[in-house]
Amino acid sequence: MIQSSKQVRSLPPYLFSIFHKKKVALTAQGVDVIDLGIGAPDLPTPPFIIDRLAEEVRKPKNHKYSPYGGCREFREAVADFYRSHYDVELDAETEVLTLIGSKEGISHMISAVLDPGDGVLAPDPGYPVYQSAIHLAHGSTIRFPLDEENSYAPLFDQISPRDISRSKMMLLNYPNNPTGGTVELDTFEEAVRFAKEHKLSLIHDAAYDLVTFGDYKAPSLLQVPGAKETAVEFGSLSKTFNMSGWRLGYVVGNKDLIRSLSVYKSNMDTSQFLPIQLAGVTALQSDFSSVRANNRTYEQRLDLMMNAFNGMNIYAEKPKGTFFIWARVPEGYTSQGFSEKMLDEAGIILTPGTAFGQKGEGYFRMSLSVPIERLHEASIRMKKAMKGG
Repeated sequence: MIQSSKQVRSLPPYLFSIFHKKKVALTAQGVDVIDLGIGAPDLPTPPFIIDRLAEEVRKPKNHKYSPYGGCREFREAVADFYRSHYDVELDAETEVLTLIGSKEGISHMISAVLDPGDGVLAPDPGYPVYQSAIHLAHGSTIRFPLDEENSYAPLFDQISPRDISRSKMMLLNYPNNPTGGTVELDTFEEAVRFAKEHKLSLIHDAAYDLVTFGDYKAPSLLQVPGAKETAVEFGSLSKTFNMSGWRLGYVVGNKDLIRSLSVYKSNMDTSQFLPIQLAGVTALQSDFSSVRANNRTYEQRLDLMMNAFNGMNIYAEKPKGTFFIWARVPEGYTSQGFSEKMLDEAGIILTPGTAFGQKGEGYFRMSLSVPIERLHEASIRMKKAMKGG
């Protein structure tokens, strides 16, 4: 009998693959399912990026292996982006590494740094892949809470000395998935001080850094003086430029952490297809007007659902970033119970807050990555289901 490893056997199924199976089953039964569960942009990749891909894919020289760390042009484009957007200087050779999406990079970074039994301070609620990656690396997830009362910023002084002593790494994620929480630079200043004091590798997942609303501009962790001594930041083109299926991201910051990840990755993959990297160069060198247009679309959808929630007695704080709404479930429901009710009675997939950790109980996450007409339909169905008809 062929068996998987113990780590794989003991790994719970990936949450969103379960939702996908439910969606397929319901659709086969004739149910018009509105999927507000997974955060996959529905907006198209801008044409100027597609044009660059088409141009580069026709060149035979681009069909060879990429350099292991990614092509020089893409790494320089990332460094230029950090200089112009954050006023942060990066060495494209040693402080930037190309990734096959930030999910891959974060998972492999955890494996590249942890020894068996090492602890990782991870947010609760938090992106489920963090815990999965720690588990596969034979590490231990040590959760620290993110509370609504503190606007989902970490309370560093409330992390116990015992948990700190068992940890080798700390994970942060802002703008935050699933809560939509945002922070100012002072939070990152505190995080860097905390990491240095306790000799932790500090990992910041900034996948939603440019998905912001109003006057809010998300800071970079690397804007903190001395951050590169202990920290790296992961970025992605998936959400910013609607390139989720293209699988292109980067990590920047501490050269020792990046070197460890580079060694790990060079034994696992050969970076991303060169034409995709070169299309990413065009994206990062653009005027970002397409990003601003995306954000206006998401904010219109956000306003529609926030208004709809007011009529259902569902409370949610309007987020300044991400395309998620993190809302309290109505009184009398658990997170799982409310999500199941919406699926069974309204044909709407929502993500129960408990999918992101114990602190997610009492909440659900809604993705805004469907057209506004579908969100309007979802609001009508939700109101009907809440009224019991």
